[in-house]
Amino acid sequence: MKILVVQDHLRSGGTERQTVLLAHGFATAGHETHLVTFRPGGALWPDAATLPAGLHLRSLQQRDTRLDWWAPGLVRHARQLAPEVVLLMGRMANCYGSALQKALPAAAVIATLRTGKPLPRLFRRSLQHVTHIIANSEAARAKVTAEQNLPAAKVSVIHNALVFPPADASTAANDLRATTRAQHGASPETVVLLDVAMFRPEKNQIALVDMLAELDAPVPVHLWLAGDGPALAACQARATALGLDDSVHFLGWTDDPAPLYAAADLAVHASRRESLSNFLIEAQAHGLPAIASDALGVSETFLDGETGVLIPPDDLAAFRATVTRFATDPTERATMGDRARQQARERFSTDRQIAAYLHRFTSLLAPPPTSAA
Repeated sequence: MKILVVQDHLRSGGTERQTVLLAHGFATAGHETHLVTFRPGGALWPDAATLPAGLHLRSLQQRDTRLDWWAPGLVRHARQLAPEVVLLMGRMANCYGSALQKALPAAAVIATLRTGKPLPRLFRRSLQHVTHIIANSEAARAKVTAEQNLPAAKVSVIHNALVFPPADASTAANDLRATTRAQHGASPETVVLLDVAMFRPEKNQIALVDMLAELDAPVPVHLWLAGDGPALAACQARATALGLDDSVHFLGWTDDPAPLYAAADLAVHASRRESLSNFLIEAQAHGLPAIASDALGVSETFLDGETGVLIPPDDLAAFRATVTRFATDPTERATMGDRARQQARERFSTDRQIAAYLHRFTSLLAPPPTSAA
C-alpha cells in the first residue's frame, strides 16, 4: 500500500508521538509511507538518518509560519502522490478530510478521533465525508457517533500503542531508577508521583499540586511533572505559593520519559479532558499503578481496582486519600504494578496496534463482496 499520513506539526504531544510511531511502523512493515506536516520542525521532527526505508518526510510550509491550520498545496501534493490510504492525525489535519476525499475518490481517507476537545466545524464536516473514522477509545467512538449522527459501522476503535516499550527488569534498570531518583532529590524512602503531559489547562496539573499541599502521609512524597506548555508558569507559581518547591519538581519536556517511569512509584493524572491517555498506558507498562480522574476514555487505560484507581472528576479529597493509601502500602503498589505491567503490554502492544491499523486499511480497500446469483 501507499500510505499518506498527515499531521499539522510534530510538537511534543501524545497524538504527535503516535503519528511518528505509526508512520515508522507502516514503513517498517514494507509499505511506502509519506508523512506530511503543515509546519516544519517541532520537538518530534525525526532525524533523516533515523528514517526507515520507505518513509518519506515533507513539510508543506517552507518556513514555520506558526499557523497550525495552513496547509499550502496539501490537496495538490496528495493528488501527485495518489495514495491508496490517507490517515489524518490531529484536529487540524482532520479539518482537510472532506477536501482530500473529494480530490482522491478512490482512496480510503481515514479521520481519527484522538481528542476530548470540541471539534472544529470543518472537522465535524469531514467526519460525514471521509471513508472511515478510527477513534482511540470506545468512549470517544460512542460520543462521536451520537453527536455527529454517524452509523456505528463507520467508526472503529484502535487504542494508542506503546511509544516507549519497557525493558525487562535488570541490574541496569535498578541502577537507572536509583540514579534518576537521586538526580531529582528523592531518597530511597520517598514515594514519587509522576505525571507526564503537556501543560494545558485541561490537563489540570495544578490540581495535583493542590492535592499534594494537603497530603498527610507518614512518608515523604514528591510530585514530578514532566512536560511544557502554556499552563506551566501558573502551575509553578502555585507550587511556590503553597511552599512546595522542595517537593514538586518540574522536569520539562523529555524526548524519552522511560527513566522517569523507572524511577517513579505511582502514575497520577487529574486531566479533565482526554480521549485516551498515552501517559497512563506507558506508565502502567513500566509497572506503575495509576490514580486518575475519570475523564473520557481514561477508564479504558487501566482496570479499576486491579491496576489502578479511578477517581470521580474534581474530587481532590478522594484523590488525596487514594494517594495516601498507596504511599503507605508498598505491597499493594507492587501487586498492582505487576498487574498493570502485564495488562498494558498485552492490550497496547506496539506491534498489535500497528497491525490493527494495517488490517483496517486492507479491509477498507477490499472490493465489496458480490452476492450470489
